Amino acid sequence: MKKRLSIAIVATIAGAFCALAEDYPTRPVTLVVPFAAGGPTDSLARTLAQPLGAALGQSVVIENVAGAGGSVGVGRVAHAAPDGYTVSVGNWSTHVVNGAIYALPYDLLNDFEPIALLPGSPQLIVARKTIPATSLGELIAWLKTNKASVGTAGVGSAGHVSGLFFENATGVQLSFVPYRGAGPAMQDLVAGHLDVMFDQSSNSLPHVRSGAIKAYAVTKTGRLASAPDIPTVDEAGLAKFYVSVWHGLWAPRGTPVDVITKLNTAVAKALADPALQRRFAELGTDVPPPEQRTPSALASFQKAEVEKWWPIVKAAKLKGE
Repeated sequence: MKKRLSIAIVATIAGAFCALAEDYPTRPVTLVVPFAAGGPTDSLARTLAQPLGAALGQSVVIENVAGAGGSVGVGRVAHAAPDGYTVSVGNWSTHVVNGAIYALPYDLLNDFEPIALLPGSPQLIVARKTIPATSLGELIAWLKTNKASVGTAGVGSAGHVSGLFFENATGVQLSFVPYRGAGPAMQDLVAGHLDVMFDQSSNSLPHVRSGAIKAYAVTKTGRLASAPDIPTVDEAGLAKFYVSVWHGLWAPRGTPVDVITKLNTAVAKALADPALQRRFAELGTDVPPPEQRTPSALASFQKAEVEKWWPIVKAAKLKGE
């Protein structure tokens, strides 16, 4: 009797999940951004929200949950109901680096269902407009005699890790100032309260174009098509200082496969929009090719990034906030 009851309960639960997947979505989807509003990850999420919602047939609502280098917002999704209505947009720092520096209450590889790899951005080495240096070489020389303040989105963020590698590559010493996101840090750089940032091109380019800050190099092998006047790190004299901050979309572990498939299909449809592709190109953001946007491709890529970066970050002895 008990065995029959157990089987009936399991069948009922399975049937409920099948119905959920078949009807999904029937209400708005919450996209959790683990940083403050105004930063590059937030901007990407807001740029994607409307076309993603159109593809799903429901609105996509942005929820900013900042703190601890993004781990608070990611944890919000890890412990959410696995129904496809709460998903996480994250990046290289939140879904790779944080696992090496924080005692997280979740497992980055096992407590989430990967949905799709999203566009990523190289970084720009930027500074307040009043710094006298006119080239990266001059900036490095200036930094060697002036311990500069560097804004970051928190300990272990892409900007922080890049700054540490910059110290190792150049011999300068920097003073890192953590914020709850790159958006607030950029506001202080524009206002002249910070000296330098290592920041995603999607966040920095508008301020570079307006003349509010200076750009010295882009951290990739080729120049940005949307900003061809900014030299590469190789051209500027800092060879092979390549950093690209990729983004992805994840759901809580246990989210039905059919729901993940619907979310992935919606992402693919949104990213195929020529207008959206032009918008990302303007921001110096690279859209991954279709074969790299599958859930399995994101899972493999994230695992490879963990294997690559965790030993490096742990060797740097970074500690969470």
